[in-house]
Amino acid sequence: MNKTLCVLVTLLGVILVLLSIVYFLVPANLLPWFLPGHDPALAKVHLKHGWGSLIVGAALLAAASRLGRKKS
Repeated sequence: MNKTLCVLVTLLGVILVLLSIVYFLVPANLLPWFLPGHDPALAKVHLKHGWGSLIVGAALLAAASRLGRKKS
């Protein structure tokens, strides 16, 4: 159970960090329609979305690191 949870949390953290890179680099009008912040009339990047997903992704990766440690 602990190993599965660690893998899932790590995977979700990596996805969120990659998503933050997309938010930092891609303007809102070029984002895929299923991502929050997609607006065909807006040509700026979503920095708040990027920072939010980066912070949550980093926190999940830190939690996965903590879960993955062996107890002594």
